[in-house]
Amino acid sequence: MDFQKKRVQFLAFVAAIIALSITAEKCRQLVGEKASSQSGKFTFLNCFDMSSGTLACSVKESVKLYFYNIRAAHVEGARHDALQSALVDALKQGMSQSASAKYAKKEGDKAAKLASRKARRIIGPIISSGWDFFEAVYYGGTLTEGFLRGSGTLFGTYAGGFLGEQRLGRFGYLVGSHLGSWIGGRIGLMLYDVANGVHFLLHSVQSLGSDPSSRNLG
Repeated sequence: MDFQKKRVQFLAFVAAIIALSITAEKCRQLVGEKASSQSGKFTFLNCFDMSSGTLACSVKESVKLYFYNIRAAHVEGARHDALQSALVDALKQGMSQSASAKYAKKEGDKAAKLASRKARRIIGPIISSGWDFFEAVYYGGTLTEGFLRGSGTLFGTYAGGFLGEQRLGRFGYLVGSHLGSWIGGRIGLMLYDVANGVHFLLHSVQSLGSDPSSRNLG
């Protein structure tokens, strides 16, 4: 039953993303190329142009992977240290080998969970968010576009990393953080385009209503 619920939630999320993507594309067509999001034109395919696009992608992904790996290594290190310390203490107390192993594992998991909770505030996601913000501005986007893309990247990184770690541990965190970062950034850009389109429509309606010639035609 729980699996069915998660499946429905996942399908609803995918449907919402598709609907948002279609709406954002219509809004981009409505406002025109110059007024739409600029950094969104840099797609995954640009990473294979064997030129500046490849270099930009390589540097960006390397920086993100480096900090995500530091975070994962920190958690594993805390687990290992706590496990070793608990194992020594258990043996000193005269506990059996199996009981000592269980106690050490419990303490190791507790330390890893605490370290993971603290390390979620590590600088990696913030650097990814800041990088996307400046990338958006560099490509000619507005500060609002940079803010929405950076915010999407930040929340996507945290969410993807958390969900990935729950299922696949350290490897899941690395993959989830990267995937969540990309999806979050794209959602931020789509929200910018939708907001831009809505603003354009409202401005057009107000202009039409204040135009004397349009009232005479009515």
